[in-house]
Amino acid sequence: MKPIIANIDKKELTEIQIDRIIEMAWEDRTPFDAIKFQFGLAEADVKALMKKELKFSSYKLWRERVENCKTKHVAKRVEGIDRFKCNLQRSISNNKISKR
Repeated sequence: MKPIIANIDKKELTEIQIDRIIEMAWEDRTPFDAIKFQFGLAEADVKALMKKELKFSSYKLWRERVENCKTKHVAKRVEGIDRFKCNLQRSISNNKISKR
């Protein structure tokens, strides 16, 4: 399978990476900082990617959900939550973040 390349802020992403970013963006508990840490995309880049890849109605639903979700932004989170990586994340997503 030939990778599909998307140019966002001079960063090339494969189809698999784009799918993972979209999945992480839809998850309520995954903050934008986690996406930036793993893929180097800022919140504005993720929004642009979502707008490009989703149907417009799905994008509108996602944007409304993100704006009302307190866990998508680290600054709005409850003080007790200081990490964004699940212990099982590496085995689930096969990402390259090392376990600490």
